[in-house]
Amino acid sequence: MEADLFLAAAEERQSREPGRAPLAVRMRPRTLDEVAGQRRLLVPGSPLRRLVAAQDGPAATSSVILWGPPGTGKTTLAYVISQATDRRFVELSAITAGVKEVRAVIDGARREVGGSGRETVLFLDEIHRFSKAQQDSLLPAVENRWVTLIAATTENPHFSVISPLLSRSLLLTLESLDDKDVRELLRRAVADERGLNGSLALRQDAEDHLVRIAGGDARRALTSLEAAAGSAIAQSADEITVETVEQAVDKAAVRYDRDGDQHYDVASALIKSIRGSDVDAALHYLARMVEAGEDPRFIARRLMISASEDIGMADPTALQTAVAAAQAVAMIGFPEARITLSQAVIALALAPKSNAAVTAIDAALGDVRKGLAGPVPPHLRDSHYSGAKRLGHGKGYVYPHDLPEGIAAQQYAPDAVHGREYYAPTRRGAEARYADIVAWARERLTGGEK
Repeated sequence: MEADLFLAAAEERQSREPGRAPLAVRMRPRTLDEVAGQRRLLVPGSPLRRLVAAQDGPAATSSVILWGPPGTGKTTLAYVISQATDRRFVELSAITAGVKEVRAVIDGARREVGGSGRETVLFLDEIHRFSKAQQDSLLPAVENRWVTLIAATTENPHFSVISPLLSRSLLLTLESLDDKDVRELLRRAVADERGLNGSLALRQDAEDHLVRIAGGDARRALTSLEAAAGSAIAQSADEITVETVEQAVDKAAVRYDRDGDQHYDVASALIKSIRGSDVDAALHYLARMVEAGEDPRFIARRLMISASEDIGMADPTALQTAVAAAQAVAMIGFPEARITLSQAVIALALAPKSNAAVTAIDAALGDVRKGLAGPVPPHLRDSHYSGAKRLGHGKGYVYPHDLPEGIAAQQYAPDAVHGREYYAPTRRGAEARYADIVAWARERLTGGEK
C-alpha cells in the first residue's frame, strides 16, 4: 500500500501541468539522444544503451549505480531507463526514506510481478546516505530481481556503497557537463515547446553568463534560465540580457573574454601584482579569473613563469611551489583548484623578488646572437673518444674535485666572451647568499686577478 503511494506521488509529479513544473523538470530528456553530455556512456553498444534498448534478458534487469556530481543527469537517466523499458517506476530518497519504505516498495514489486507480471524500477537517490544495514535491506530484492535498482550518488561508491550491492550492480560514472553541453541545453530550453517556446530571445552575453554560473550543472543552468526568464517577463522585455540574469540569480557577471583583451589584461595584472608584492591585488585578479571560468592550467603556467622571472634565486623554492601547484591543479581541477592557486599566488606575491635569472639569460643570448661564441677552449673539449688526445682535447684540464676548495682557476668561457658577467645577483632574500658565492667563485676562477 505504501509502495503504491510512493508510485502515485512519482507519477503525479510527472503528469502535472507542464507549464507549472520547473523548467528543469519540463526539459527532462525523454530519450538517451536528448541527454546532454555523457558522450562516453552513450556511444552505440555501451552498457547504458544496451540497458535501455533491452526489453528482456539480463541487460534489461541489471541494477545500476550512477555516480557523478550534481546536475549531471543521474535522475534523468533513471527516468529514461524506466520509460524506455515500460516498467513501473518508484522513486525514493535516502535522505527521507528508511528500511520501512524500502521494504514497502519491495513488497509491492513482488505483488506486481506475481499479478500483472510488470517489473519495478526503484530509483534510490543519495544512496550513500543509507547506512550499511539499510543498504543490506536492498540485497534480497536485487539478488532475486524483484526490483531493478537504479541508485544515484555523488560520493565514491567504492567507499559509500556496500560491496555485495556494488558487485551486483553496473557502475556508471557521470562527468560534469562542459560549456558546449550546457550551451546546447540552454538553447534547446529557449526554443523547445516544453521550455520557453521561443517566447524570449537569449542574448549572447547572457548565455555566456548562464554557462559560467552553471559550473557544469544542467539543473543549475536551467533553474537560472527560468529565473532570468521570469525576470524578463516581469519587465515586459522580449529578451534575456546579462543584466536580467544578474538580477534574477543575484550573481554579477564578470566581464572577461577568455579569448580577447580581458583575458590578457587580467592575466597581466595578476602577474604584475605578484611582481609588485601586492598580495591582495593579486588575489583579486586571481578571483576574477576563477569566477570567469578561466582554465586553471593557464593560470598555473603563468605562475610558474613568474616564479622564475620575478623571484628566481631570491627564493628558489618559489618555482617548486608553482610547479607543485600546477601538478595539483591538473589532478583536481575546479572548484578545489582555486585553493591551490590561492596558496601559490600568496607565496609568490610575498616572496622576495629578483629578475636576475631572466636578465642573465637574456644578456647571454644577446652575446650569442651578436656572434660572440667562438670555439670551446681545448681543455674543456670531449676527450673520451679515440684520437681526442692527439688533437689536444682535454689537455691541461684541472679536475675541481681534486682541489681543497673544489674550484680551479681556469678558463671556461670561449675567448670571445671570457670575462663577461651575465648573472648580477641581488641582495634580496636567499639571493644575498648567492651573491657572496658568485663573488667568491669569480675571484678564484681568475686566480685572484681582476
